[in-house]
Amino acid sequence: MKGIVLAGGYGTRLKPASLAVIKQLMPVYNKPMIFYPLSTLMLTGIRDILIISTPNDTPKFKQLFGDGKRLGVRFFYKVQKTPKGIAEALIIGKEFIKNDSVVLILGDNIFYGANLEELLISAKESVEQRGGAYLFCYRVKDPTRYGIARFDNNMRLIEIIEKPKDPPSNWAVTGIYFYDSTCVEIASSLRPSKRGELEITDINNWYIKKKSVSYSLLGSGYAWLDMGTFQSMLDAQNFIETIETRQGLKIGSVEEIAYRKGYIKKEGLRYFIELYKGSEYADYLQEILNEKD
Repeated sequence: MKGIVLAGGYGTRLKPASLAVIKQLMPVYNKPMIFYPLSTLMLTGIRDILIISTPNDTPKFKQLFGDGKRLGVRFFYKVQKTPKGIAEALIIGKEFIKNDSVVLILGDNIFYGANLEELLISAKESVEQRGGAYLFCYRVKDPTRYGIARFDNNMRLIEIIEKPKDPPSNWAVTGIYFYDSTCVEIASSLRPSKRGELEITDINNWYIKKKSVSYSLLGSGYAWLDMGTFQSMLDAQNFIETIETRQGLKIGSVEEIAYRKGYIKKEGLRYFIELYKGSEYADYLQEILNEKD
């Protein structure tokens, strides 16, 4: 399975800040925003990752990550000239995906939970072995702002409704989507919605109609944060600061994940410790390096 991070868009709701730097490179507590979705892909075991961004900002991501060798992964880059919807990422990534399954994650999403890694790997294996799609749903207070799941009496997912005026549930479909290779063909067949975008909800509903969707509900032990506004970014920063301060652990540390999964060895972690020298983040990585085998 391959991974795609969609890190484009205009960042309209974050202007004027987004005029200076693209949203996904803005700091969220002690890391660039994009570290969080990247860490989610790496927890899933994804090592081939395509980053899709704007013509102006793609070089900045290349400068930050290079080819990914330092993290034991492979990064690829594609340009989205103008934002035409989340589903367009699958069309842009056609040559990258080829005949493989893929997980698409939005570049402003954070996922957190004690058993998150196991859930992600289970979703990956489900699609790799049986095909179809796998989605994650999260209970939200204001379901009119999201793509909302509708279930039958047996909790079978039967439809996703985008920003419903009369929500059928409080379960929002989160910004991570696991698909088999059919997703490229589906995305290519879509027509723009009334707002002129290729809707990811249309792809999800295609799989639902084919009865080839599995899903998990992320309950009270999990957190899903969508950082599309200044308030939601502040909420994310406060959440991350609280967890990291109280537990002494980092959320979204791509270097730690690479080391613990064996993508890099001790010398690889030492590179990042030296790169971040003088920071609390470097001290944290040093503590990991010092752990007894």
